[in-house]
Amino acid sequence: MRARSLSFDGGALWRLLRVGPAFACLALGLVLCGQAAWIHIKAATAQVLLDHAFVRSIREGQPVKPWPWLDTWPVARISVPRLGQDAIVLAGDSGQALAFGPGHVPGTPPAGEAGTAVYAAHRDTHFAFLGDVRVGDEIAVLRADGGRFRFVVDGARVVRWDASGIDAGAAGRWLVLATCWPLDGKIDGPLRYVVSARAIED
Repeated sequence: MRARSLSFDGGALWRLLRVGPAFACLALGLVLCGQAAWIHIKAATAQVLLDHAFVRSIREGQPVKPWPWLDTWPVARISVPRLGQDAIVLAGDSGQALAFGPGHVPGTPPAGEAGTAVYAAHRDTHFAFLGDVRVGDEIAVLRADGGRFRFVVDGARVVRWDASGIDAGAAGRWLVLATCWPLDGKIDGPLRYVVSARAIED
C-alpha cells in the first residue's frame, strides 16, 4: 500500500493568518460592546428598582431596599424642574450608594429639617447637571416619609473637601449638593463643587 503524501497549501495558511486576527478582533469587539451594553442595562434596571423602592417606602412608611443585598435604601427624590433633572437619593455616601445615585451624607439632617442637608454624587453620572444649575433655580425634595420641601439656589463655589465650610447645624434650613471638581475631570482630586440652596418658606 502506497503512503499518501500530504500536500501543503501555503496560500490557504496565508489566508487563515490574514483573516484569523480580523475575526479575533471582531469577536473581542462584540464582547466589549456586549459588556458596555450590559452595564447600561444594569444601570437602567437599577434606577427602575430604586424608583419602585422609593414609592413603596412612602406607601409603607418604612425604608425599603431595592434589592436585598444593597447596603442602602432610598431616602428622597430631588428634582431641578428647569433642567428636567431628578434623582433618587440614597442613605449614606458609601461607594455602593454613590454607584446608584446621590447619597445623603451621614451627620447632616434630612432635607427640610433645621440645619444643612448634604447630598453628594459623582460628577459624571447623577450630578453631571450641577454645572448647569443657576442661582434662582428651584430644587424640589420629596422625602421617603412623604415630606415635601422646596429650595432656591443661592450660590455655588469650589472648595477643598476638608475645608468646605459646610455647617450641618447652621441656622435655617439648607440643602447642599456636592460633587468633585473640575466637573470634566477624569481623576479624583481634593476640590469639590458645592451648590447651596435655602428653603422656601411656604
